[in-house]
Amino acid sequence: MDTVQIVIVTISIVLTTLIVLLGIQVWFIFKEVRRSIQKMNKMLDDFGKVTGTVGEGAQHLSGIASGIKAGMAVFSSFRKKGERNE
Repeated sequence: MDTVQIVIVTISIVLTTLIVLLGIQVWFIFKEVRRSIQKMNKMLDDFGKVTGTVGEGAQHLSGIASGIKAGMAVFSSFRKKGERNE
């Protein structure tokens, strides 16, 4: 074998090895990106649940507040009627 052929074969083997190693590293990177996206998706789902729960709580508080306002209005109307009768 000629020295040029030996150099070409050596370079080809080295480059092939490097490309295979690079491909494996890219595969691991994509795998990690996939995991990160799945975790982010789970966090967003959990955030949606928390937001829904907070919204329901706010609705309940709003209902309680309007009930108290209605009760106070009824109470004040009875109070006004009592003051007129005296």
